[in-house]
Amino acid sequence: MPGIERYSVGDLDPLARQLEDEGLRAVLVFGVGRTKDGEGTDAWAADGLVPQAVRAIKRAAPNLVVVTDVCLCAYTSHGHCGVVRRGGVANDATCERLGRVAVAHARAGADVVAPSAMMDGQVGWIGAALDSAGFEETAIMAYSTKHASVFYGPFREAEESAPAFGDRRGYQMDPRNGREALREMDRDVAEGADILMVKPAVTSLDLLARARERFPLPLAAYQVSGEYSMLKLAAERGLVDERAAVEETLGAIRRAGADLIVTYFARDVARSARTMP
Repeated sequence: MPGIERYSVGDLDPLARQLEDEGLRAVLVFGVGRTKDGEGTDAWAADGLVPQAVRAIKRAAPNLVVVTDVCLCAYTSHGHCGVVRRGGVANDATCERLGRVAVAHARAGADVVAPSAMMDGQVGWIGAALDSAGFEETAIMAYSTKHASVFYGPFREAEESAPAFGDRRGYQMDPRNGREALREMDRDVAEGADILMVKPAVTSLDLLARARERFPLPLAAYQVSGEYSMLKLAAERGLVDERAAVEETLGAIRRAGADLIVTYFARDVARSARTMP
């Protein structure tokens, strides 16, 4: 991913201050497991990398909204998003562990937790775990429509989270099935989600528009690593003007109905905004 780096916890104090100075108001934090096992136990460790990162960011930039990814794929030895039993991902066992992860992040100071494992009922499990631990005010941004997409490749390479066997089509969504996507959103709303997300962004514009008409909740869209890398590489080859292409794609996502956009271009856009006449 051109221009994108992984950061250690020690890098986050100056980085958080820089991001706030550049005008960014929120960050989405992903971790990489220090150790990996079949259960993904490092994902909910109190001293895990994400809790450490959250505390560091909040110390340096208290007003920066911190969102954390809640999943197991970067912590499991097999690379799947949940606990594997008898050759497949066990839904309820995974949801229970996702609840542990969310509570660990909330204890560290996360403002929003964002479950991305695409387990059935994950929002309800996480909401119950947060409430039981006294974190009723921690918001849940549900990856309600996370397609089994080819556009995640660069991120999986960076996070070392590609599945060791099989694929994730058993729990991620068929990109061709729009009606199922809306049913998943309905379910997440019923379970108490505060924000609904679609991913990838540009290939989900129709779902964003339909969700905007259907749901009163804030909508988010994730411009994923493959979308980012394609624009970067096209710009490097002189095929498109990068700034114009970024503005056009982000504008289309916003036009379709997104209130929030997760994008690797965030710093570039913030800097450009500050230099505009």
